[in-house]
Amino acid sequence: MKKTDSNTVGSNTYDTIKKDIIFGDLQPGAKLKLEALKKRYEASVSTLRETLNRLASEGFVVAAEQRGFFVAPISKDDLMEIADMRVLLESSALKASIEQGDTEWEAEVVAAYHKLKMMEERMQSGDHSEKEVWKRYDWEFHQALISACESNTLKHLHSIIFDKYLRYQILTLGYRGKPACDEHKDMMEAALSRDTKKALGVLEQHVTHCLDSLVIDFSEQLA
Repeated sequence: MKKTDSNTVGSNTYDTIKKDIIFGDLQPGAKLKLEALKKRYEASVSTLRETLNRLASEGFVVAAEQRGFFVAPISKDDLMEIADMRVLLESSALKASIEQGDTEWEAEVVAAYHKLKMMEERMQSGDHSEKEVWKRYDWEFHQALISACESNTLKHLHSIIFDKYLRYQILTLGYRGKPACDEHKDMMEAALSRDTKKALGVLEQHVTHCLDSLVIDFSEQLA
């Protein structure tokens, strides 16, 4: 097998397992047995070990000495810490993106918002059949907003934290409806008008309100 083919297999395995963790197909705390994963993902043991170690370094998997790998557990404290980190990283990236963005960036933001708005309107009408698509469009919108930031390290760290935050949203099935839609609209308009202070304020409000909703849902699930 060529090295490039091996890299592709490893990347695909990583993406698939990470997606299954985020969307709850692999439940928090579940033991990740290599033989079972080998059949499920049609990957070699060496590829799986490499993938699980990478996911462990990012916090999606726990590598317990002498006990193997487990899906990372969830907790209220972890959720709140992730939310704080998201605000910190995304605010920095958004500020830089607003300062550095050009007309192509503006067009990308508008296009991403339009897709998200259409899906959110479906969600508000009661159609929750495509939650995965909804969250992908939500991710694409927030990524578009920070895409003009020139720090790849900052964007990479934000991507990891965003995915951890997304995991809690999926596991609690959280959806806030129109308030979240309005915040997305306000964020977009503030960014395009280069009103950095307002954009950052709306972003913090957006994450805080979502966190409040997630904490309630999370507490109810543990009750």
